[in-house]
Amino acid sequence: VKGLTGDVFSLVSGSRSSKTFKPKKNIPEGSHQYELLKHAEATLGSGNLRQAVMLPEGEDLNEWIAVNTVDFFNQINMLYGTITEFCTEASCPVMSAGPRYEYHWADGTNIKKPIKCSAPKYIDYLMTWVQDQLDDETLFPSKIGVPFPKNFMSVAKTILKRLFRVYAHIYHQHFDSVMRLQEEAHLNTSFKHFIFFVQEFNLIDRRELAPLQELIEKLGSKDR
Repeated sequence: VKGLTGDVFSLVSGSRSSKTFKPKKNIPEGSHQYELLKHAEATLGSGNLRQAVMLPEGEDLNEWIAVNTVDFFNQINMLYGTITEFCTEASCPVMSAGPRYEYHWADGTNIKKPIKCSAPKYIDYLMTWVQDQLDDETLFPSKIGVPFPKNFMSVAKTILKRLFRVYAHIYHQHFDSVMRLQEEAHLNTSFKHFIFFVQEFNLIDRRELAPLQELIEKLGSKDR
């Protein structure tokens, strides 16, 4: 597909290849959170995803959830970035995950009443909103000794619930494109990691996971 290699390249180098693609969120090198990220990557490398999502001994749960939330944002950013040219106003006039699930956007501040919009618009709103949360030092403190706010867990749950919708849309509406690009192994591994993580800490309500319930059960049974 013409232009795709350029897309993937700019994705990796961190420039904006399209309006829906957001810059990578970096965790500062040398910080404790960076060490946690490296630990997560090393455990992931062993291939045991159930073990990889567990809270490392002696670590703070909020910090562990923060590091992984940033990582999932970056992963979804890249996965969606590879298929933006197939996710258009024309191909996806509503944000859906199959015929039974449609999402309307509201963030509670700029857009209080849920609005119906196309998938690329919805995902742009969603990723911009997540980015704003991750960049907010009062919500996601990157400095050592700065405490997490009391509402951190509910913010993290909302972020993860919304990020799940991007996976759901990709699987339902764009899996054929993912297959053509030979990205399905990457997508499946990322999603499996995400699901094991949210299950480990009970971060997303089961009803929210319904659009991909069969896939989730399949991934879980393969792992037993």
